[in-house]
Amino acid sequence: MKRSPFFILLTLTVLASFQPKTSFAQDEQTATARKVISKVVPVYPSLARSMNLRGAVKLEVLVQPNGDTKTIQVKGGNPLLAQSAQAAVRAWKWEKAEHESTETVEFHFTP
Repeated sequence: MKRSPFFILLTLTVLASFQPKTSFAQDEQTATARKVISKVVPVYPSLARSMNLRGAVKLEVLVQPNGDTKTIQVKGGNPLLAQSAQAAVRAWKWEKAEHESTETVEFHFTP
């Protein structure tokens, strides 16, 4: 059976619409004294998307002198969204400094 190109294109379009979508946190606001050299954007969790969950996550990050993240404390936000924000900030790299510093980072998640 020979199929027309239109039918094949239509079938592929329908199949492509069922693939999971990747969303990222939006409106990332950083109130830091140290400059961030390398950032990773948090992924919007699929469970949060299915629940239509939105909101802000505020983190307090202790940064080592070499620019790596030492510890992260969640200061506010939904725990599901906070996990994604923490995972992203763990991968951040700040500029080097003479001593440790505490930085505040806030992400706004919208589906």
